[in-house]
Amino acid sequence: MIRPVSFRMNEQTAVNNYFQEDLDLKNTEINAKAQAEFDAFVEKLRAVGVNVIVENDDKLMDTPDSIFPNNWVSFHENGDVAMYPMFAENRRRERREEVFMRLEKEGFLIENIVDYTSAEDDGIFLEGTGSLLLDRKNGKAYCALSPRADEELFIEFCEDFDYFPVVFTANQTVDGKRLPIYHTNVMMCLAETFAVICADSIDDKKERKAVLEHLKNDGKEIITITEAQMHQFAGNMLQVRGKNDKRYLVMSKAAHDSLTPAQVKQIEKHCEILSSSLETIETCGGGSARCMMAEVFLPKE
Repeated sequence: MIRPVSFRMNEQTAVNNYFQEDLDLKNTEINAKAQAEFDAFVEKLRAVGVNVIVENDDKLMDTPDSIFPNNWVSFHENGDVAMYPMFAENRRRERREEVFMRLEKEGFLIENIVDYTSAEDDGIFLEGTGSLLLDRKNGKAYCALSPRADEELFIEFCEDFDYFPVVFTANQTVDGKRLPIYHTNVMMCLAETFAVICADSIDDKKERKAVLEHLKNDGKEIITITEAQMHQFAGNMLQVRGKNDKRYLVMSKAAHDSLTPAQVKQIEKHCEILSSSLETIETCGGGSARCMMAEVFLPKE
């Protein structure tokens, strides 16, 4: 996780992230609030035994979205690291070698870096595990196409990393129009034995059926959320392991509050819910709990 130093609403991402809103506060106040939310969130994760490595952002980089590292990097069991092409120019500065050095210092092994970032020169983007949802156990990758998720590059990633591609389009209503949702991980969350999904956002019935069938065939219980709940970031969740291998579904307070008692019961059949208030981060950043965590699957030395 990356602790922010210049967090604010990023004007470069707001063009197609319809979850972002401006706050009538000075940027220094916004950053201070985001830092407080970040610190409280990390504390909650550590309290249940989740191993959280916190790296500080670099002020000189002026990277307002550095708090969402999962968009530029993913870490894999075989020691591979993937680096991704980013839509917003100021987000490209988030890719920092210090992050890799820190992980190696923590005893993780990096064997090979697979670098897709040259696609930026051709205006082609694929924003990490924001654009890709990886079902590592079943070898499938889910991707909702958008200006930030290119189909050809997604297929290339799947070939390189040996995933079966599940491609679809997910939309949201913006000013009466159906427009692509900027990241797959705001409309869908994959856990080991269940999936949370805003199925209504997949307008094409054939595509929707195909996605749901993949999930069912892999034995996942499907928990559907509404578009309104998705806007409270109820799709932006991540399952993590804590003490004694106990599983938690991590989400923001807004996401938790938006769930119905029946949905909470469905989730709690599988694992405990851990939520934290991320109001400033969600409002200005247009991302939530899942976006803030880049999972490290690298082998240990």
